[in-house]
Amino acid sequence: MSQVTLVRHGQANSGSNDEHGYDKLSVLGWQQTGWLGNYFDSVGERFDRIYSGTLTRHVETAKSMGFPEPIQDPRLNEVAYFDLSAKMHEQMGIKPPENRDEFVKHLPLVFTAWREGQIEDTIETYAEFEGRVDDVLHEIAAGKGRALVSTSGGWIAMSIKVAMGLQLNSMARLALTIMNSSVHQMHPVGAGLTLTQFNAVPHLADPDRQYAQTFI
Repeated sequence: MSQVTLVRHGQANSGSNDEHGYDKLSVLGWQQTGWLGNYFDSVGERFDRIYSGTLTRHVETAKSMGFPEPIQDPRLNEVAYFDLSAKMHEQMGIKPPENRDEFVKHLPLVFTAWREGQIEDTIETYAEFEGRVDDVLHEIAAGKGRALVSTSGGWIAMSIKVAMGLQLNSMARLALTIMNSSVHQMHPVGAGLTLTQFNAVPHLADPDRQYAQTFI
């Protein structure tokens, strides 16, 4: 097995309330990921394989870091949160969040209702999401050479869950803390993967860049 580095996309169009409008990097998102690419160059960080989801923000993040042609795989795409949130509102009367404080309370409710099958007619089931994350993560890890994956926060949280055997509530809390353009690493230990780095933003550590440490 090989080391896998996961990068959450840069800040997207966070003012949108649907997937289509959200799915592109903001000006700050391009800056965050450009700084990350420069950081990798400055410390001699090299990757043999570059992957991304098929979402625009994933591909743009890879491009901004200096990797213009990632291997795109839809299994690396984010959970369809906007769809789940809308259906939860329609079917259960729970309104979508309007600010971060509401989002912190809302996300665990969505994941729990989704896992329990309480939200009907979803794009994929919770089990299907967990299964595709597990499959592609271990498929990438089984390849030769160090791999980098450009993806999303929910996907990263689920990958940590399946690698480390976390409970759903722990996964939801992790998802809420993952910053834009953050770096996460998994290394092979024994027969599986172990998380060795979480939510690192060394490219945003300087005082004049700390304004760019964003979650949404």
